[in-house]
Amino acid sequence: MAQPPKKDDKEPVNASLDDEAPAGDGEGESGGKSKKMLIIVALIAVLLIGGGGAAAYFTGMLDKFIGKTPAATEGAEHAAAGEHGEAATECVKGADGKEVCGPAGAKFLKIPDMIVNLNSEDGTPRYLRLAVQLEFKSAADMAAVEQVMPRVIDQFQTYLRELRVKDLRGSAGIYRLQIELLARVNQAAYPIEVQDVLFQEILIQ
Repeated sequence: MAQPPKKDDKEPVNASLDDEAPAGDGEGESGGKSKKMLIIVALIAVLLIGGGGAAAYFTGMLDKFIGKTPAATEGAEHAAAGEHGEAATECVKGADGKEVCGPAGAKFLKIPDMIVNLNSEDGTPRYLRLAVQLEFKSAADMAAVEQVMPRVIDQFQTYLRELRVKDLRGSAGIYRLQIELLARVNQAAYPIEVQDVLFQEILIQ
């Protein structure tokens, strides 16, 4: 009788390779899934952060960090802005010849304090100490009057030395003094118009 063929104790090389192949494929699939999960988690995190930042921006929570001006302030700034969206400014030369730039609008100029003798009925020496400021429409007008300040002070001194103590009594006396000084400063500063004379101090001794 023919003997059946003996089985070789060694396993085929190809068989061992075939057995290991599925394990390698499984690890590759697992690694791919892990990478996909990481990308998805990262995208979700970015979307959440971006959405939270947008919500904070539109609700105004980030205004103080990014320097955004509140709407009310922006409205006031735009109201004062010029044609090109910039605040109106003007540049003028002061009494010292230097050019000064600043916002357009009312300007105030302090007159050097004045001390004058007053006429008294009994001959007792009386003195008036006066401190005033002049109001102008613009810095240009103010600079023009600074150029003729000696003339303005002369007009004031000439008028004040004619006053009597009783001329300054009561609110009517102070109002009359204000009107007279305004008329005289406008005369000295012509054609520049001074808007008002503002008293800072009136002291009679």
